[in-house]
Amino acid sequence: MKKYLIIVEKTETGYSAFSPDVPGCGSTGDTKEEVERNIQEAIEFHLEGLRQEGYDIPEPSTILHTSTSLLKPRSVSPGSC
Repeated sequence: MKKYLIIVEKTETGYSAFSPDVPGCGSTGDTKEEVERNIQEAIEFHLEGLRQEGYDIPEPSTILHTSTSLLKPRSVSPGSC
């Protein structure tokens, strides 16, 4: 079974989710639990539709990398990252 990275974002009305490796597939929900359930079902449904139509199933390729946040903001000079 392929595993796809899922991005969950807080919105003004609840949550939204998508997978960068499954273009055109997204979902929403009132809670994080609901949106996680919904996106799982949406991906399964989307991939099944691709199979039925004879399209290739996308390979998971997104790499998860997290970074730490700064506790105290520091000044950044213009033009630097």
